[in-house]
Amino acid sequence: MSKFWSPVVRDLIPYVPGEQPRERLIKLNTNENPYPPAPGVGQVLRDYPTDHLRLYPDPESRALREALAREHGIEADQVFVGNGSDEVLALAFQAFFCQERPLSMPAITYSFYPVYCRLYGIDYRTLALGDEWQVPLEAFDAQSGGIVFANPNAPTGHGHDRDAIAALLERVTECVVLIDEAYVDFGGESAIPLIQQYPNLLVTGTFSKSRSLAGLRLGYAIGSRELVEGLERVKNSFNSYPIDSLANAAGVAALEDREHFEACREKVITTRERTRRQLERLGFEVLPSQTNFMLTRHPEHDAAQLFAGLRERGILVRHFNTEALRDFLRISIGTEDEMISLIEALEALCR
Repeated sequence: MSKFWSPVVRDLIPYVPGEQPRERLIKLNTNENPYPPAPGVGQVLRDYPTDHLRLYPDPESRALREALAREHGIEADQVFVGNGSDEVLALAFQAFFCQERPLSMPAITYSFYPVYCRLYGIDYRTLALGDEWQVPLEAFDAQSGGIVFANPNAPTGHGHDRDAIAALLERVTECVVLIDEAYVDFGGESAIPLIQQYPNLLVTGTFSKSRSLAGLRLGYAIGSRELVEGLERVKNSFNSYPIDSLANAAGVAALEDREHFEACREKVITTRERTRRQLERLGFEVLPSQTNFMLTRHPEHDAAQLFAGLRERGILVRHFNTEALRDFLRISIGTEDEMISLIEALEALCR
């Protein structure tokens, strides 16, 4: 521990991302899309004029914001973009949740949320999940300093429909409700249409999952002009150019190819449901999922041992060593062949 660190840094427990292995493994641990991005993205990378890189990018990322607005049937000034949804979330925590009243979040959700709270000195309260591992929307306190949750939730996979979100927003009107929709394209229902009716709703999304651009770092938020302006004030006090020119162009190309997006999305969903049935045949309990991963446990086999056994067989999944989740493995959905290899390895380990 360095004597030069600020006090807040000494007390931080940073977020730990999924392992990026150096050796060649079947990688089912970080919820990456197993299929490549739209062909137009490759065309952008091949044809991009390198001379343009000497110039700063558009600080407003206008082309990408307009493409996102067309995709979701909204106006460009209702869209904010950033360097991955993690950065967008971090800016939102600064812009809206540094309040006297505590922020409310589920006890089991994306583990970056409490890290942001500790970094920014935000007091927060957590709500236990329901009996079926659902986020209890009815339990959120309307007097909170803000509400944040992933929908569908991570790492549990359950999502609430738009009517349930609307009921929450009817009740909670005096603080920002931030809904993280990183996984919504794999079976969830987006709350984005509700932004026209509820000015305190902010929805975040990412190009990392359903658009296969995790390596490019593109995220966004959609909400009222008032909320977007708040994000812009924080962004322009930190980094005026979070999206580089190449990422802007690639993001637009990814959005323009709807056919590729739908085909990849459907393949992931089909493989997920087939793998779920195979896991259940082996005796695993699999939580219902509207995402590109599954949270699963076996009543007779230790999750840590299964994790280690899979690793020895060249398959990497995610094991969270926390009290609530230590019995579970989170398994990202890979290609059909990768998931066949997973099932074969688990069959051997469960004998």
